[in-house]
Amino acid sequence: MTDQDNGRVKRGQRRGARGPTVADVARLAQVSPMTVSRVVNSDPKVHEATRAKVEKAIAELGYVPNLAARSLAGGRQCRIGLLHSNPSSAYLSEFLVGSNEQANAMGAQLLVEHFEEEASREALAAKLLSHRVDAVLLPPPLSDDVLLLECINRAGLVMAQVATGAPSPLAHAVTIDDEAAAYALTARLTGLGHRRIGFIGGAPNQTASALRRNGYRRALAEAGIDGDRRLETTGDFTFRSGMDCALALLSLDEPPTAIFASNDDMAAATVAAAHRMGLDVPRQLSVCGFDDTASATNVWPELTTARQPVADMAREAVRLLVDSVFDPKARAPRHVRVDFSLVLRASDAKLIAPRAG
Repeated sequence: MTDQDNGRVKRGQRRGARGPTVADVARLAQVSPMTVSRVVNSDPKVHEATRAKVEKAIAELGYVPNLAARSLAGGRQCRIGLLHSNPSSAYLSEFLVGSNEQANAMGAQLLVEHFEEEASREALAAKLLSHRVDAVLLPPPLSDDVLLLECINRAGLVMAQVATGAPSPLAHAVTIDDEAAAYALTARLTGLGHRRIGFIGGAPNQTASALRRNGYRRALAEAGIDGDRRLETTGDFTFRSGMDCALALLSLDEPPTAIFASNDDMAAATVAAAHRMGLDVPRQLSVCGFDDTASATNVWPELTTARQPVADMAREAVRLLVDSVFDPKARAPRHVRVDFSLVLRASDAKLIAPRAG
């Protein structure tokens, strides 16, 4: 009898043989390695039937989670470098909460580093290596920086992109369907009777920005609305850019009756711009955002928005990275798509009558 039989690792292996891994447990339980990781880390989202299968496999194999085994052996801690340059403090706050909580739960150390676009990517990679970083976590816009991805890959570090519209074959990725979310939000506005719907796009250097614009345009086309390019503007995901774009849209001879902004910061700025111009939201102008960060509920009226579960996506990315560091079989890039949802609040309403220009 060999140590493995039909993919199953037997208990009581001879001394010196490797212990069972996450992959072994996954094969026995007939689930993915990610599901095993979730069970080990007490993720409440795992179905009870699945949890029972995994726990049975763990007991049968005598599996000891890699992190615990390394800790008992006095091994070094997993270090994850979180690189950021996001202009939205609300988005970054959500991201930090999720990634920090998951790193703590898995016994990993999170090193947070701000990175400017003009800085040297090679110097950054060298710095990460000098700090003995094992893996790199990339929220937008750095998740779309192809040169940075290539540089980190050359350094031999595992990495995870979050909220990119273009997952790389070099990295793990955790995303939502940005186009579908933007489509759903725009379709809600057309369903409320709006025909002139303004759009405030995000920074062009983020792939999700183009996908959200595509979703907006597709929803208009399917509603039989001819797209008026004067109703499309481009911001950079900051409050200031949202204010400038909203004021420009609301100053048109035939202004929109609704505005969809590509993140909550710019949507909150749109509400502020409407108030500045003496408009009632949502009676005279409907406003919708994207992300469902704190900005969505720190403005009045609170924003209807497409919820991108930023904290949960960060948690998922940390799980992928830690698994990859301690289990070579888990290093192959995995691209995970999570669900979005529409959160309906008080900033949008059925169109009564367009206001005069």
